[in-house]
Amino acid sequence: MDPVETFRRTVTSRLNAAHLLLFTIGQVETEPPGRVDAGSWTARLTPVGTPPRMQSVIDRYLKLHLEAKLGREQSVRHFRDALRRLVLWLRQAHPEVESFDQLTREHAEEFLRWLGEQTSQQTEFPLAVSTRRSIVTILSRFVSETASWGWEDVPGRVLFARGDIPKIAKTVPRFIPDHELAALMSAIEQLPDPYQRAALIVARWSGARRDEIRRLALDCLDTYPDGHPRLRIPVGKGYTERSIPLHPDAASALQPLIEVARARGARGRYDVSAGRAVEYVFTQRGKLLSQGFLFDLSLKAACTTAGLIDSQGRPTVSAHRFRHTIGTQLAEGGARLQTIMAVLGHRTPHMSLIYASLSDPTVKQQYQDALGRHLGGVALAGPAAQALREHQLDPEAVSWLQTNFLETELELGHCLRLPQEGPCECDLVLTCSKFLTTSDYAPRPRSRLVTEHALIVDAVERGWDREVERHQRTVDRITGLLADLGEDPEPNGTSSLRCGRPD
Repeated sequence: MDPVETFRRTVTSRLNAAHLLLFTIGQVETEPPGRVDAGSWTARLTPVGTPPRMQSVIDRYLKLHLEAKLGREQSVRHFRDALRRLVLWLRQAHPEVESFDQLTREHAEEFLRWLGEQTSQQTEFPLAVSTRRSIVTILSRFVSETASWGWEDVPGRVLFARGDIPKIAKTVPRFIPDHELAALMSAIEQLPDPYQRAALIVARWSGARRDEIRRLALDCLDTYPDGHPRLRIPVGKGYTERSIPLHPDAASALQPLIEVARARGARGRYDVSAGRAVEYVFTQRGKLLSQGFLFDLSLKAACTTAGLIDSQGRPTVSAHRFRHTIGTQLAEGGARLQTIMAVLGHRTPHMSLIYASLSDPTVKQQYQDALGRHLGGVALAGPAAQALREHQLDPEAVSWLQTNFLETELELGHCLRLPQEGPCECDLVLTCSKFLTTSDYAPRPRSRLVTEHALIVDAVERGWDREVERHQRTVDRITGLLADLGEDPEPNGTSSLRCGRPD
């Protein structure tokens, strides 16, 4: 960079800092202006060389969103970046296009193919699906809004359809496992800077977003009637304030910083989201501490201490994962959907439902009921249980059992009789020394015969000779029981068997 320009920026930055300090302590009445130099993202909304008619539309569109508060500043920056990509592609692929109203569906399709081949400047990997989805969604919105407003030099027609928006996989929130969370929180407690330490502890126990924590006001902390701490989270992405319970550990970390900020008696600065002047907690020398300092640098140090880093030395835990952890823990603890929404600040139940579905206790119970017999450590009973526990069954026997497991299901369990042992009756109760039945129950054995005959037909069709023999033995046994009772074996009811026990 030119030395003169470097000197100019240094002097401007120091003058701005001095102005901010004087304003904060009440020595001057006017707040220092925002950045308007060449380094500000609003100084140039379009790249150099943008055709004038395109530049006029983009400037008008973005300034409208900024000045009329149609979107958060961060969102408007995303609009700017998406439109820049489109303009840069047009300059490269179609320099003859000088106005947006010259664009056609063919241009849009060509742009989509080009976008799918682009890589990230930071990682040199292909653009993430979420990034491409954001770009296409923004461009579609730009075309739709400018057409509805009746602007000139805009497409005025559909360029990007809903089907053009890349589909994004619905992933499960990445909560922090308990053992990693314990190690990480222990490392966070050792951080020397109280602001970094408090920011991460509040993130852990509140589930608030980074910018929401960074912009906490002096009056953010109070208590419920019973004395439990309560945190007021400022207006942020959800456009609403909310008050949530806060763990005493987080309140203890936050309270000293609030007292220090109150002792300074600094003048509040205008908060765009809140629409009023706010005295912040996380400030030093009148300036809001950055998210990078409060979260990125501190988490990198804590993760390094806790051993939570990948092969390239990068932390495996981000600040947003605290938010996922709170949501998951609330759902697993049986919290209602409305509670999860209130704590996390979701405007719709869609995101909260992800946590509820992830931790649905009914799903967990049905999973265990259905697959419990295949899970390690499950209780087993019966003569074959020991052989299964000690893995004494040969591979051929295991293969046979895997193939016929469901076919060998009985009323009280499963038959693990192997082929070389020959067939036996399905129901041991039929040959139990204490078994008895009467003519009152005859309709039930007759109905059972229908089931056994159906199983025989199925086994014949599948070529399961052993199963045919097994079910035939049961048929013979039931037929014999009915003959002993003097009953007709023709089915006309449902079956039941009784096991009698002597007094």
